[in-house]
Amino acid sequence: MRFVLASASPARLSVLRAAGIEPVVRVSGVDERAVWESLSDPTPAELVTALATAKAEAVVEGVAADFDEAVIVGCDSMLWVPGEEGDELVGKPATAELAARRWERMAGGSGELLTGHAVLRLSGGTVVDRVSDHLSTGVRFGEPSAHELDHYIATGEPLRVAGGFTLDGLGGWFVNGVDGDPSSVIGISLPLTRALLARVGVEVVSLWNRADSAEQTPCRTDSGSVV
Repeated sequence: MRFVLASASPARLSVLRAAGIEPVVRVSGVDERAVWESLSDPTPAELVTALATAKAEAVVEGVAADFDEAVIVGCDSMLWVPGEEGDELVGKPATAELAARRWERMAGGSGELLTGHAVLRLSGGTVVDRVSDHLSTGVRFGEPSAHELDHYIATGEPLRVAGGFTLDGLGGWFVNGVDGDPSSVIGISLPLTRALLARVGVEVVSLWNRADSAEQTPCRTDSGSVV
């Protein structure tokens, strides 16, 4: 049984490795905007779950060609930020200017980091079960000075992550606390993933310490190109 992570996120990979799993990594290349536009007025939870499912589904063909028995896990995270000007659901900032504006809004406040999870189980190269769910975790933000914020944005880190911050990287200096599962804020909830695996008949302990999986299988997109 192989654990396949349908994500290019180094943070998710790090969480899994620290928790005893060395996954095979397959990057989906899903057009997230297209998935969003295909949905009719989704709630934030519905959106992140749909995106996670699309990512997992996108790599099925390539995974099935390589492994008869596997579980594919897809994830997607977005930040829900309340405010006087209206609530906002945000993903990765596209530019440094947008990251700065978002941090000006978040500083000293709080938000909800929503992470959608989807798990597909393959047996005999065929999907035999699929489950999905989401988790919401409260995040309380600090108030970085203008100088600190300029330096943080200049590193490029906030441009690459949902909500424009990390908990496990440089952004952790500016997070006062979380209310809920910290692993979900990093990108993949270990408790929720364990529960979803159980729902498709896989015990997480059976997946521990498979260090040979990533070493033998390159990280590549579903089209076959190595990344």
